Parts: sequence; C-alpha cells; structure tokens
Amino acid sequence: MPDWVVYLLRILLAIGLGFIMGVERRLRLKVAGIRTHVIVAAGACLFMLVSKHGFNDSNQFDASRIASQVVTGISFIGAGMIMHRQQAVHGLTSAAGIWLTAAIGMAAGAGLYIIASGATVLIIAVQLILHIPCRLFIERHINAIRIVFKSNEEDCHEKVKQLFGVKSFNEVKAERLDNELVFNAVIHTYSSYNDEFIRNALNENPFIISIEQSGATA
Repeated sequence: MPDWVVYLLRILLAIGLGFIMGVERRLRLKVAGIRTHVIVAAGACLFMLVSKHGFNDSNQFDASRIASQVVTGISFIGAGMIMHRQQAVHGLTSAAGIWLTAAIGMAAGAGLYIIASGATVLIIAVQLILHIPCRLFIERHINAIRIVFKSNEEDCHEKVKQLFGVKSFNEVKAERLDNELVFNAVIHTYSSYNDEFIRNALNENPFIISIEQSGATA
C-alpha cells in the first residue's frame, strides 16, 4: 500500500475518533462540539505526519519538535475556550477535551492505532461513568452571590452571613452614598437559592438592596 494512502487512512482514523469525542461533548451541551473536535484531531494528526515523515531528507530531522509545538498551540486554543463571567468560570472541561483530542490525533498520526483508539474508548467510558447519578460523582457547583446592603445596623454584616450560612465574605467593597455606607459583598457557597428565598430575604431585611446569584462551574 502506498505511503500516502496509509497517511490518509491515519487522518481518517483521527477524524473518526475526534467525531466520537465531539458527539459525547455535544450530548452534554458543552462549548466545543463535533466540528471542533474533528478539526483538532485531524489537524493534530496532519502535524504529526509532517513531523514524522515530512523532513526525512534533512540531516537535522527531529520528529519531536513539531509535536511539541502542537501541544503548545492546542493549549492556546483551550485557554481561549475558558470564560470568566460574573464570578463564574466555564469551559474547563471542554478545553481539557480539546487538549486530549489533539493527543489522540497525534497518536493516530504517529501510527499508534491501538493507543489512539483505546484512549478514545477509555475517555468516553470515564465520561459516562462520571455522569452516573451517584453522590460521589456529582459535581458540586459553587454559587457566587453578590449582595449589596446598607450599613444601617450594627450587626448587618453578621445577619447577611447567617442568612446565607457563611462565615466570611470572599470579597467586600464599601462606598458612601447619600451619607450612608453601602457594602458590595460576594460570597461563595455550594447552596443554591430560588426566587422565593431571594424575595423573602429582600422583604425581611430592608437594609439589603439587591442580591445577584451566578454559578461558577468547571
């Protein structure tokens, strides 16, 4: 079989494995879907082929140089997928998945068919196991609560902490408005609060001006 046919088959294998990774991510409604994983896997495979077979006529041939640059480049793509918005971090798992998909594509490009296929099967299996509704595997998402309140009572700080069941604020900013001291505080908690709780908290504590809740997930 001609070499170019073997190389194209390796790229095709990388595309197939990237497709499988992308399907699993798409079913989880993650940021990176099928096309992203397919392109990353195929690109990494092609880079590996160029690295391994494209410079055989060079006396300074080093297959590891391009492979190491692929790892660096994929890291930048992963970093671009991670978003920080309103105290919440999103995209960490998707970025790690892209990084791993690149590794699978490189393995396919290097001719390590069993390793590439086996790694894909293992990762999909791990993802399925970790999504089993078991208490051990359930991710506890951190909620970032931003509370704006007036300091018109001596123990208002303690009341806010007791209300949300925390011992301290993660972030506090104070400013004076209309001769009143107004605090803008942020707390992190594993608890989640519904609209009724927030409405009651505002009605029963007149010194609280506003409550904003956002989830910080990985």
